[in-house]
Amino acid sequence: MPTLDIAIVGYGSGGQAAALALSRDGHRVEVFEQAPRLRPVGAGFLLQPTGLSALWQLGLLPQVLALGRRVDRLYGENETGRAVMDMRYEGLDRRLFGLGLQRGALFEVLRDAWPGAGEVRTNCRIAGTEDDGRVLVDAEGRRHGPYDLVVAADGAASGLRAGVGEARLDRAYPWGALWCLVPEAAWPWGHELRQRYRRAREMAGMLPVGTRPGDATPRLSFFWSLPAAALAQWPDGDLAAWKAGVSRLWPELEPMLGGVTEAPMLAKARYRDAIPRAWSKGRLVLLGDAAHAMSPQLGQGVNMALLDALALRDALRGDGSVESALAHYGATRRAHVAVYQFWSRWLTPVFQSDRDLVARLRDLAFLPLGRLPGGRGQMLRVLAGTQRGWLGRLHLPAGFLDALG
Repeated sequence: MPTLDIAIVGYGSGGQAAALALSRDGHRVEVFEQAPRLRPVGAGFLLQPTGLSALWQLGLLPQVLALGRRVDRLYGENETGRAVMDMRYEGLDRRLFGLGLQRGALFEVLRDAWPGAGEVRTNCRIAGTEDDGRVLVDAEGRRHGPYDLVVAADGAASGLRAGVGEARLDRAYPWGALWCLVPEAAWPWGHELRQRYRRAREMAGMLPVGTRPGDATPRLSFFWSLPAAALAQWPDGDLAAWKAGVSRLWPELEPMLGGVTEAPMLAKARYRDAIPRAWSKGRLVLLGDAAHAMSPQLGQGVNMALLDALALRDALRGDGSVESALAHYGATRRAHVAVYQFWSRWLTPVFQSDRDLVARLRDLAFLPLGRLPGGRGQMLRVLAGTQRGWLGRLHLPAGFLDALG
């Protein structure tokens, strides 16, 4: 395909990866970001083997491995200490692991890899498109373009998603979370994602996320589940009372949260479930959470966005039209993400809801179900991001596992 003029709306992880991958293929890329300055949003996350493989293909694996923290196990227990979830990557392949990473670390790695990062058009909110997706219209009514392709990577609450047609599902989750980064200090589970639950009404988690450029202190990403109504009222409540409640659920967290002295130190995270009927229309295409917003229960958001960016790049390497390339891209990615959207939608109330009976059944059955023949392998593939559809598998690229080893 000849060189294209491409506009990317949104400079999150998916937009960053798309800008890097497409510009390396020779396309002329222009990025629009509504924030007044470029900065990461969020605390930490878990890079799965799929996300790591995407960064390996971009030549950035050594950089993130040097900053992140290897995670070998995901373990969850209820308030009595009863194990609810226990999964280890070695059950799939002894070379596999997850990587806890600060969002700021990935942001800087991707930013530094793209020479055009200094030319991102900040403080520019794109409100819609015209001319079959070729022209952008910002909130001030200014028109930008025309472009050969517009990539909507503007997040879960995408303002451009409606441009590809009516969504099959687009709604906010009734639960969210508070989060912050804390020093790792003497935390005893340095290579595990640990969670603790009181039914499904309370959930706390700690994920080791390593360091970031300019900050050599290893940190943990802490999160605390909250109903959306309570999240909207935060930080009006009593911080000391809130911390006491967290400590009652999980006493080991009390010293870890000692540095949280003001409520605004805890940021808010809100979730959305969005399933568009199509991923593209004309020259407008969706990428990342704009295409497949889901709750973070399966920890796949960033990983899927990175895979989207490479799939779009690969589709545009074909010799057909732009429209046929976008259709191929959408079909390829939908075949992968659909099962994750399904499980995310159905599993979220099991861990975040007021359904006490569902939580009791979870405590009794979740771990044994994972030990049934075939069940554990499927759970691990969903965790690692390598499940494709109900029975298929997404194969990791040749050479990647050797690079991990």
